[in-house]
Amino acid sequence: MNEIEEQRKYMQKVKELNNKNMKYTILTMGCQLNENDSEKLCGMLEEMGYERTENQKEADIALFNTCCVRENAEDRLFGKLGELKKLKEEKGIIIAIGGCMMQEKHITDKIKESYPFVDIIFGTHTLQRFPEDLYKVLTEKKKLEDILDIDGMVYEGLPIKRDSKIKASVTIMNGCNNFCSYCIVPYVRGRERSRQPRAIIEEVRELAKQGYKEITLLGQNVNSYLRVEREKQIPFEEYEGVHSFATLLQAINKIDGIERIRFVSPHPKDFTDDVIKQIANCDKVCKLVHLPLQSGNTKVLKEMNRKYTKEQYLNLVEKMKERIPNLTLSTDIIVGFPGETDEEFEDTLDVVEKVKFEQVYMFIYSRRVGTPGDKMENQVPDEIKHKRFNRLKELVESQIEENNQKYIGTIQKVLVEGESKNNKELLTGRTDSNKVVIFEGDKSLIGQMIDLKITSEHMWYLKGSIVENN
Repeated sequence: MNEIEEQRKYMQKVKELNNKNMKYTILTMGCQLNENDSEKLCGMLEEMGYERTENQKEADIALFNTCCVRENAEDRLFGKLGELKKLKEEKGIIIAIGGCMMQEKHITDKIKESYPFVDIIFGTHTLQRFPEDLYKVLTEKKKLEDILDIDGMVYEGLPIKRDSKIKASVTIMNGCNNFCSYCIVPYVRGRERSRQPRAIIEEVRELAKQGYKEITLLGQNVNSYLRVEREKQIPFEEYEGVHSFATLLQAINKIDGIERIRFVSPHPKDFTDDVIKQIANCDKVCKLVHLPLQSGNTKVLKEMNRKYTKEQYLNLVEKMKERIPNLTLSTDIIVGFPGETDEEFEDTLDVVEKVKFEQVYMFIYSRRVGTPGDKMENQVPDEIKHKRFNRLKELVESQIEENNQKYIGTIQKVLVEGESKNNKELLTGRTDSNKVVIFEGDKSLIGQMIDLKITSEHMWYLKGSIVENN
């Protein structure tokens, strides 16, 4: 019997144990891969008869799916655990913590010492065993730790409860082999393991049948999909011509019903010509490409173990702009990496000036125990980090304001996602370049791709009006 069949038996056992109206809460921290894992956890919980609630006080299970990329996630988790102590005493709420943070021994040690009322601790490689872990806690009334230090398998067939009925994320690979010196991910997610092409294609086909319009392909290093398997001659079944990331884009582009394809996060060093060609040629692949920079200085990039120089990054951008019509770019930047000088930080500003990114996700360097960056001398003082961050933010915002002007008066294809969070009378959607557009329209438009004329810009969103020929 395979692992998932075994876990489905435990799902049924938990369902039989419980009363009706059992409820759960879930808090997801971190990246889109974590969000995708949370959708699987929700799927398993709902198969076990639990219903989601946002009210902690009425929950029977409180589940945390953690991230360890930045320190503030730890502070947030410990704060939430402190709040739950009273609920544990009053009604015996089950507390389960999973995700990347649980692969760090110093964190699990702290939980066991300072928060002994936590019931289940599980890691990134044992997520699929959550039903079994929960059953044991319910029946044996013991605390349980289920963490593997070795790389986990890629399991297919877990139930999934998606937050949206229009957009879906599909994980195509797990783990990372890059070992950037600031990043804990390879240590907690393990080495790169790709899903079989058939499993991905079939999942996307099923999503198309269910009416999903937009797919985001996920991986820590998405454009090295199947590279390790090819290099190490690890068997994989080629399906519909898929043997690389470029051919995967081509195959998904042919699936009827899917109207948009996005992907995150690629690595500049792995951005091959065949991938650039497919982005240009595939009509459903969005022309917004997320291309993490991290730093604009070659020396800092070397210290970060990023394996490209400032010049190589800028050359890649130029090549992509030449070959991909209507290309827009987003990026990640870390400010205040150990040893970064004022002059080196100026190189980052220089790259931002030259590229004119559509979106920039800016982060102040956060030390992560277990990474080479944590042991580096010349840690940049917080005050300097914040000053540099503010300078970068000022530059980025001035560029966004300037860039937004280019949209005014243009017709943009927008996938309508739902009501605006701030005004239920308005609808909201996104352009190919991931710009949020707010507009007046009938709710029957939700889930459709429509043409909008952009009428005004407001820094973080645009306003539009429906073009009559929709």
